[in-house]
Order: sequence, then structure tokens, then C-alpha cells
Amino acid sequence: MRVSTVILPVRRWSEGGKETWQRAEELGFHAAYTYDHLSWRDFRDQTWFGALPTLTAAATATSRMRLGTLVTSPNFRHPVTLAKELISLDDISAGRVTLGIGAGGNGFDATALGQEPWSPRERADRFAEFTGLLHQLLTQDAVSHRGTHYSADEARNVPGCVQRPRLPFAVAATGPRGLKLAARYGQAWVTTGDPKVSNAGGTPAESREAIRKQVDGLAKACADQGRDLDELQKIMLTGFTPDQPLDSLDAFVDFAGRHAELGIDELVVHWPIADSIFATDPAVFERIATEGLAQLGA
Repeated sequence: MRVSTVILPVRRWSEGGKETWQRAEELGFHAAYTYDHLSWRDFRDQTWFGALPTLTAAATATSRMRLGTLVTSPNFRHPVTLAKELISLDDISAGRVTLGIGAGGNGFDATALGQEPWSPRERADRFAEFTGLLHQLLTQDAVSHRGTHYSADEARNVPGCVQRPRLPFAVAATGPRGLKLAARYGQAWVTTGDPKVSNAGGTPAESREAIRKQVDGLAKACADQGRDLDELQKIMLTGFTPDQPLDSLDAFVDFAGRHAELGIDELVVHWPIADSIFATDPAVFERIATEGLAQLGA
């Protein structure tokens, strides 16, 4: 079991932002991710910086910890420009970047560029085309493509990624089409659990059963693609299930053990943010990051 953190881009780099990323590395987290949004939920009218510049700064302030997005989506990204930025970030970080990628949702990002919200079908269609084109752009020196939603005209990406054949994709998905993409292009799969369970006031046991079914669906998608399920890392972004794993060290270790039994091999916890839904006792968080890692053998 690996334990990572996600650091929301809510602090100025000169006012604690840099130190937060460095502290994450000091605590021994496997990776530190950030959200790739223009704004997000309750933070919409608060400080919020861009994901890729933040990760670039983090790459220069750290040296061992992996870095990445949880997650990037087509809502305001285009594969051609994103590929160039990712190749640059992978170079600056010396090959420490993982791209978390998902279909996106109907939040503020969905209309920030002036477009109407996409239907679920169009969102899935765009996600599939976006992911496939991005894979080409990151593995080929020159790409031309004419798609329904995205195109490229002799887009050049020399020298390519430091990581070969490209930086890893961690594909967030729960439905059949998304799981198929994870099985085809992913080096990892990401889940936040099943929102239907949490929204309906479900129990932790019901949440784990829903995740078990997701893993079963991923296994089927892998089999259909001729891949072994074990080839994909299974990442869980915590904080969206009925569990309270950050209440105490014991709660976290129990949560980790129960989810390891489901096949989850990386847990991602939110860095504490006071007066928010991610408010966590900093002392408990640091115990989880140190003692918890040791107990899990992370």
C-alpha cells in the first residue's frame, strides 16, 4: 500500500505554498497531486491557482516524490497544448509526473469557456477521443488527426517524455466506457468510491461493496483488452465516501487495510485546509503520514 496526498492549489507560493509541497516530500508521501480545475465547489470565490504551473514549481522544489493531477479533464483542455505542457513538466521533474485524467463533470469548469454543458454521452465521447489523441501526441514526434471533437495538424512533440514510452496515465472511471479506456491506456485506475452510496447516506460497508464491483468491472475491461488487472495500479482518492479515515491513526490504518483487501494499492489523502471540508487535525495528519506509512509498510 502506498500513501499519497493531494494539495489543493489554494496558497500563494510565497506564503506557504512551496513549503507545503516540500513538507509532503519530507513526510514520505509516495506522490503529491493537485486538482486541475479553474475553480472548484466551495473554493470558487477563494484563492485558486493553476495546476500545471503549480506542479512545475513543485518539481523544482522537490526531488524524489512523484507529482501529478487528480484529475485533468477535457472541460477546458485540448490534447495538443496539454501534451506540450506535460512533456515540459516531465522534463523539469526528471520523469516524476503522473497524469490523472477523467471525463470531468458539470461543475464550474464545464461552462467557463462559454460552452453549454455537455450531455453525458458527449462527455464520454470527448473523453475517449481526448485520451486517445493525447496518447498519440505523447508517444509520437509528429501527429495529424481529424476527429469529431479534437484535431491536430502535424503537431510536433520532440523530444517526447522522459518516461518512456510516455508518462503514465491514471484514468478515473467507474462506468463501462471509462473502464475500457483505463484498461486500454492506463497505467493506473482512479476511484473516489460510488457517489450514489454517499449521497444516499450509505454505510462504509456498502461503499466497499460498490468499490469491489468497480474493481470487478475493471478486471473485465482488462480481460477484454488482453491485459492483466495487476498491470494497473489502483488508486483511491479519499474524502468522498462515508468513512472518516483521517479521524485518527487507527481509523486510517483500518480503512487502508480494508481497502487493500479490495485491491486498492494507493490511497490519496487531502492535505488539511482549515475551515473547509478538508479540515483535519494537523497533528493527526502528520501521524498518519509517518506512523501510518510505517504500519502499512508503505
